[in-house]
Amino acid sequence: MIRSQILLPFAVLFFVTTVFPLEAKSPPNVVIVITDDQGYGDLGCHGHPTLKTPAIDALAEESVRLDDYHVAPTCSPTRCAFLTGHWTNRTGVWHTIMGRSMLRKNEVTVGQIFKDAGYGTGMFGKWHLGDNYPFRPEDRGFTEVLRHGGGGVGQTPDYWDNAYFDGSYFHNKVPEKVEGFCTDVFFRYAKDFISDQIEEEKPFFAYISTNAPHGPNHSPPEFAAPYEKLYDTSVAHFFGMIANIDHNVSEMRKFLEDKGVADNTIFIFTTDNGTATGRAVFDGGMRGAKGSEYDGGHRVPFFIHWPAGNLKGGRLVNEITAHVDVVPTLIDLCEVAPPKGVKFDGRSIRPLLENTAKDWPDRILVTDSQRVKDPIKWRKSSVMTDRWRLVNEKELYDIESDPMQTKNVYGDHPEVVQRLTGFYEDWWAELEPTFGDPARIVLGNPAENPTRLTSHDWITVGSTPWNQAHIRSADAKPNNIGFWYLEVEQSGEYEIEIRRWPKEGQVAETPIEEDIPAGADVPGVQAFRARPGLSVQAKKARIKIGDQELIRDVPENATHVTFTLTLEAGPAQLEAHFLGADGGVTGAYYAYVKKL
Repeated sequence: MIRSQILLPFAVLFFVTTVFPLEAKSPPNVVIVITDDQGYGDLGCHGHPTLKTPAIDALAEESVRLDDYHVAPTCSPTRCAFLTGHWTNRTGVWHTIMGRSMLRKNEVTVGQIFKDAGYGTGMFGKWHLGDNYPFRPEDRGFTEVLRHGGGGVGQTPDYWDNAYFDGSYFHNKVPEKVEGFCTDVFFRYAKDFISDQIEEEKPFFAYISTNAPHGPNHSPPEFAAPYEKLYDTSVAHFFGMIANIDHNVSEMRKFLEDKGVADNTIFIFTTDNGTATGRAVFDGGMRGAKGSEYDGGHRVPFFIHWPAGNLKGGRLVNEITAHVDVVPTLIDLCEVAPPKGVKFDGRSIRPLLENTAKDWPDRILVTDSQRVKDPIKWRKSSVMTDRWRLVNEKELYDIESDPMQTKNVYGDHPEVVQRLTGFYEDWWAELEPTFGDPARIVLGNPAENPTRLTSHDWITVGSTPWNQAHIRSADAKPNNIGFWYLEVEQSGEYEIEIRRWPKEGQVAETPIEEDIPAGADVPGVQAFRARPGLSVQAKKARIKIGDQELIRDVPENATHVTFTLTLEAGPAQLEAHFLGADGGVTGAYYAYVKKL
């Protein structure tokens, strides 16, 4: 049995008391489906006027539903909190790019917790918490992984020219060619994983994290077809992706039934932030969308169904809850040992789920949308209770009487403002000292050698080339450059190969100063790959790491330039550039660092 004790207004430490039951019972399995950029209103059961989601609606009718559940307004910040039980800004993940989407290596994920408890742990789809050691899901407790790179299919760290259909994904670190639409593939691999665990008579934890319906909006045509006469291509395919997810939820639930494990499986459906494309059609009765500090940016659906645990029946939980509550709650429900010494910022909401809560506290929770190099106090923030929202320090809304957050009552309730402001001030003061500790990609570890660096993780004040359309159009623009935060694990000789085109895929042998043709398009809006790729000027190549700066001529028709040098163990920054004849500077979008 797991008991909790509140240590701080925003931290919970778990203690374990071992109980030996007279008869061993099977631990519950866990299946989590979390979608990308699907808001509260993007479901039929939440009143959408045209979108049909019958399978998820049925799940909602059978589940316990958190109706005031909050995440971060964008994807990586939600995922770090969802997987660790820690505030977004504590984990180092407060952006989706620029080296600020990598989960600090001291954080313990729910995958590691359940792996340590004897579960098979699988992760399928979108990770977006780092593409290099020690940040990948394979490094964080997940034993079976199929994932794309970066924050979406076709983003810069992804396999070159991926575009939602028939791509190549990283299967336990190794690129593997697959057939089919991305969401279908992720669910298919999850089913294979679950089948293997059942055969081994092992409990399983399956984290299915779809990149859909994140843009660019591509859907299998049959799912978009019902919406194409009502909306433009982008909206029709956004809804088509959701309809496809709904289909996969139906198929997964049927699969669990057929395997005889549905009754003792905790099945969760949720999303990572407010809607990206759907708000123009239906706002869900809230102000704001993805990226917003208002409720439409971060209040999302959360349905949990576990028949053996009596979590069923369609009951609503109206008390405020958040992403930081998920890990402590799953630990509690599954009665697994928590990580030693970890203080969770959330708390187990098991009493709310089981409708046994007495004297539940009037909690205060915080969410914000930083999306900057270093967090800024009060930036796009919301301090929340069941009734109140203190937004951006100077706006107060009574959410019970004003769910659309239209009337600022800041001056009418000074005692509420004082309480929420005080909580935020203490919260910020605790977290602020950690902001100067950036996550660093590790060089020289056998788990990843060579290390593949991409411009997605540049630290820069300019525009980050985070998707492959940017790479094709040379969208870093001359003189817009960045650097990578690194940690050299072992002193020794290293080889640094810098490239304009990646080493993988059909462009591996394309010279730096050569254009490439547009790739094939796919259903929906224009794919990232469906545009020509432009060359960059590269007469010289330059790298700078620590106090070493090396410059070399770029041979004619060269695909890359390689430097060999000795690196000392410790933190480092790497800059890698191509220099044009006209004096322009272009950052190397890809660098491969190998310990020799």
